[in-house]
Amino acid sequence: MILKSSENTAVNQTTLTINVEKAEFEAAIEKSYRKNAGKFRIQGFRPGKAPRKIIERMYGPAAFYEDAVNMAFPDAYKAAVEEAGITPVDQAEVELVDISEDGFTFTAKVTTKPEAKVGEYKGLSAEYELLPVTEEDIERELKVRQNRQTQVETVERAAENGDTVVLDFEGFVDGVAFEGGKGEKHELKLGSGQFIPGFEDQLVGLSAGEAKDVVVTFPENYGAADLAGKEATFKCLVHEVKESVVPELDDEFAKDVSEFDTLDELKNDIKGKLEKAKENNANAEFENRLIDALIDITEVEVPQCMVEQQIDRLVEDFDYRFRAQGATIDTYLKMTGSSMEEFRANFADRAMRQVKTTLALEAVVKAENIEVTEEEIEAEYTKITASAGVDAEQVRAYMPAEAVKEDIAKEKAINVIKENAVKTEPVKDEEPADAAPEADAE
Repeated sequence: MILKSSENTAVNQTTLTINVEKAEFEAAIEKSYRKNAGKFRIQGFRPGKAPRKIIERMYGPAAFYEDAVNMAFPDAYKAAVEEAGITPVDQAEVELVDISEDGFTFTAKVTTKPEAKVGEYKGLSAEYELLPVTEEDIERELKVRQNRQTQVETVERAAENGDTVVLDFEGFVDGVAFEGGKGEKHELKLGSGQFIPGFEDQLVGLSAGEAKDVVVTFPENYGAADLAGKEATFKCLVHEVKESVVPELDDEFAKDVSEFDTLDELKNDIKGKLEKAKENNANAEFENRLIDALIDITEVEVPQCMVEQQIDRLVEDFDYRFRAQGATIDTYLKMTGSSMEEFRANFADRAMRQVKTTLALEAVVKAENIEVTEEEIEAEYTKITASAGVDAEQVRAYMPAEAVKEDIAKEKAINVIKENAVKTEPVKDEEPADAAPEADAE
């Protein structure tokens, strides 16, 4: 392979002119002959046994050229890219210039990875706000645990607001049942606002075995146009009334839900965990603001293909999480009435920020001469394997060592930025000045 020229033809674009010499091309032609000889039917020879020269005499010397070019191209292109010292970020546009038994020449228009120019990244400032843990925070967490321990029990009394009723219902408009208005053994918590306004209120006071016609009016903005604004009658039959038995917040509760003997000990533990969580959140927000500041002082022309590739990853991640819930992107698009193009457009800004962040951090890695050891890579694999709970080989197959190395290097770059950053107080909204008193009229 001879790299005849490497020319920067546009921003983030290099055109390579590459020559594959006779010996390399001949080896590829011979390989193509061995692969394709059986496709040629030559009288007097069994399929695949005709000599190459006879095939070429009958079908022309170029009989094996196309396949030979495809075979020789990858190695020639890879070697040329390495010699030119460029990093492609998309498939090259390839054009064959000339070809003969002496070899072939082709051009490859390559979109290259841009090099970011970063300003003074040491001394960046960003707001840092560590919020204190309040009594309300602790009570809220206790409430969550209390709700988890709440039991639902059947009661022999009339339903009250907050109870759950098990009922059959069927809705009618002008005496005709409508689609979607029927349910059997449906559990409805009174006061939850799950049904049309006014529906749940009319079930208060009913006991198991009692029936009632519940009359309500659909809101004007109701989703089904044929029901919007119309009065409906729901024939309801209550099968069961259940009440929620909420445990008392006391020492016994603490023993039931934790390893602590008293409620005060549980509260102290909750406070400590909330403090740690708020500290982690404050650090994450501080880091995000520093990244924004880093992007602001970074000059880089991002090829659109890099943004599209990042959008692909974000869409793939969305699809994975959506499928985990038993749905698909197609389902989401139908529910929202949007197209795939509109869906992808929602990720454009985020994708651009992520690409710029990567390029800026890579520039810091280069400026700081940051290196990553094999021991650090292995430690990261061990950490990922333990947290994901999967086989180590699966992790290695999904995350190549080079990708792990790059992630570690970027994390080190972020740490350099954070260690040299300035934390500033959050800007509080100023209280509006009191209006000046009006002068008395004379």
